[in-house]
Order: sequence, then C-alpha cells, then structure tokens
Amino acid sequence: MDHRIEAREFLTRCRARVRVEQVGLPDFGERRVPGLRREEVAILAGVSVHYYTRLERGDLSGASASVLDALARALLLSAAEREHLFNLAAAAGAGSRSRAEHRSSPLRVPAGVQQMLDAMADVPADLRNHRRDVLTANPLGRALYAPMYQYCVGTANVARFTFLSPAAREFLRDWDQTADGLVASLRIEVGRNPHDRRLSDLIGELSTRSDDFRIRWGALRVRHHESGVKRLRHPVVGDLDLSFQVMTLPEQPGLAVVVHSAQPGSASHDALRFLASWAAEQERPCGTDTGSADLQSPSDGRRPEHRDEEKHQ
Repeated sequence: MDHRIEAREFLTRCRARVRVEQVGLPDFGERRVPGLRREEVAILAGVSVHYYTRLERGDLSGASASVLDALARALLLSAAEREHLFNLAAAAGAGSRSRAEHRSSPLRVPAGVQQMLDAMADVPADLRNHRRDVLTANPLGRALYAPMYQYCVGTANVARFTFLSPAAREFLRDWDQTADGLVASLRIEVGRNPHDRRLSDLIGELSTRSDDFRIRWGALRVRHHESGVKRLRHPVVGDLDLSFQVMTLPEQPGLAVVVHSAQPGSASHDALRFLASWAAEQERPCGTDTGSADLQSPSDGRRPEHRDEEKHQ
C-alpha cells in the first residue's frame, strides 16, 4: 500500500467533515468545499499553512509526535483515527520498511494457545491474525462459524467469507454493520503494516471482486472493532445474539483471541449448549475441510426449546 496516498486521502477526508462551529472558528465567506480550509487547520494545529499543506499531500516524514497530536486535536480525530495517523507517520519514517516486513512474517499459533482455547469448552473461541485469517479455534468456535469453514479453502478468512460468500448475508443478520466494522478495522491494519504484501493482496482481491467492499474501502473510515454483539442465523440452531470480545496477545503482535458468549438463561445460551452437543458429534479433526459436514441438528434436529414444549404437553 502507498502510505503517501493513504495519508493524503485520510487527512483530506478528515478535514472535509469538520465544521467551523465545531472548533470555535468564525465562518467568513462561502465555502467551495465542505469542511475546514487548510489555513484553518494550520491555525488550530499551530503550524504554518505551507507545512500543513505538505502533510496533507501525504508527506508525513519527520512529523513529530507533538505535531501529530496537535493535528489529531484540530481534526477531532477519534482514538482509532489518531492511531492510524501515527501509523501512517511511522510508515513514512526511515527504517519503517524493515519493521513492517518483520511484523508481516507468517504468524504461528503460540504454544499453549490451542490448549487455552480447548479449555474454554462452553464458549466459541478462535485465534485470528491481523489479516483476519482464523489460525485455530476450539470445537465450539468451529461449529459456530461452520458456514465460513464450508466456504473457505485452506485457512479460513473472515473478510473473504463476509464479502465473497453468498451464505454470509444469511449467516450474518447484521451484515451491513459487520461489514462496516470489518473494513474500518482492516484500514487500521493497513496503516500499521503498510508493507505487508499478503494484506495488500487481500485488500486488492476484495476490492476487485466485491463492490460492497470497494465502496466501503473508499469511504476511508477507521475504527476499532473489538467488542459488540453478533446477530447470527446458524444453520443448526437458528438465530443467535452473542456478545464478542477481542483480546490481543501482548507478546504476539498481530494475534488476537476472539471469544463469543451468550447471556445466561437466554435462548441464545440454550442454543449454544445445543450447538456444543452437535459439535461433539462431529468427528472431523481441527483444520480439515468441513464442507461436506451435514449441517443438521443432533438426533431429531429440534432445538432444545422445542423438546421442552413437548414435555409440558
């Protein structure tokens, strides 16, 4: 990815969305374009117009932390956007290529992580890298995302499944919200790993094959997507409303454990327990293609609440 183009487009978009009344400046004269003028951003950041113009043209090399902080305040950047700005500046600095290439090397599953995931038997959990490849998962995690494993050949990738599989819109009940968050978080990764060839190839593939991805990527939105609610429609247990939490591994940059859970006593909690029993019946080892797996419920194919109803009849 060209960090100069990324920096130019990012700063231009951020400037265009800020209104003068938001930053306490007087509004004189008609504006030909939305947002602040370059001169106004320079005043707010305490730099010369010439210097800010250079920054907005994509040349962030040599920009100090104090200048970047001032620019983030002037443009009302969120925490994720501020991080993205600093990542872009780091990519422009001397020696950034060697650091980025080192971080983009293939990421292996750390010793003990699979054991930890398997010990979390009651909740779906998996390990993902910064490209959204799912490197490993516990049995319930693989069962939860069975449609993704059906679609993907080799290593499962959340982004490819979301944008390229027709089954994703049925599986992800909040597809638009999920897609927005996924693209916005991938843009942070591009700023953090600007010379990661496989990440660049993934972005290029999705931009070529998916209009939905290309439009969202062009919007230049940046935000973290580390917690929230997933509303799924699973082929075995039906609708699920699950909280998710992304937990990074401090000693393994680029890797994160993703855990899903359901409110105790809820229908989704019962459905997860039912799904766990279905997963236990599957004899396929971790990492094999589940494409031919029969996505039917265990035994009689009915969800737990349906059996409960019969007990009271």
